[in-house]
Amino acid sequence: MYKSQLVSILSKPSFQNCFKRGLATSHPVPTQPKLKTFKIYRWNPDTPDVKPKMQEYQIDLNKCGPMVLDAILKIKNEQDATLTFRRSCREGICGSCAMNIGGRNTLACLCKIDQDTTKETKLYPLPHMFVVRDLVPDLTHFYQQYKSIQPYLQRDSVPEDGKENLQSIEDRKKLDGLYECILCACCSTSCPSYWWNQQQYLGPAVLMQAYRWLIDSRDQASAVRKEMLQNSMSLYRCHTIMNCSRTCPKGLNPGRAIAEIKKQLAFE
Repeated sequence: MYKSQLVSILSKPSFQNCFKRGLATSHPVPTQPKLKTFKIYRWNPDTPDVKPKMQEYQIDLNKCGPMVLDAILKIKNEQDATLTFRRSCREGICGSCAMNIGGRNTLACLCKIDQDTTKETKLYPLPHMFVVRDLVPDLTHFYQQYKSIQPYLQRDSVPEDGKENLQSIEDRKKLDGLYECILCACCSTSCPSYWWNQQQYLGPAVLMQAYRWLIDSRDQASAVRKEMLQNSMSLYRCHTIMNCSRTCPKGLNPGRAIAEIKKQLAFE
């Protein structure tokens, strides 16, 4: 009975006209295309004789999502299937889509498209890194440096009850602003000191993770961790330029973490 009554109400012309008017007023359909130009860095290792270039693409913003990653996916799906880039979560968690957008290192999935169609948007791979192809940087050395700081809990003893290593609320709060790092490498590749000395200098991202384990109350390897950093290059190439903190897409502060490590080493 209720189903027949509902069908009867929905089929009335008065209801259908109200529904159509509501759609027309709340979601007007754009008639003119809103074309935005994207210039994207292109290089193919299979053709090493061909120099890198900037290739232009145009996107109708009326038919595209709001983020730069939406535009890149639209270009790859509809215009150029050879365009190469990394992406995964689309939520600013995995760090895969890190690149230089409009002169700033950030995540394509979190970077909104500039709606000014008179200005083109330029996309490059992360700066001062070897390029695998197009927008894909080689992060092998970056991850090797991360591995070198031993980013895992180290203890000489285990709890007597055989359960987890407990931590006070106050000690847990010390890790806020550190554990959220997704290792996208935006901060390290924006650091001039890392550009010049990346073979020895660990860089902002890795040093912030080193500090995260230094201040973890559950870890018992602080002496070894400090000894690893006690040299002229691994830590002290930081000149407090603070590009790292300005560019972090997660709003973290690697520069502060590096300063705290320096304080610990100076006053131990």
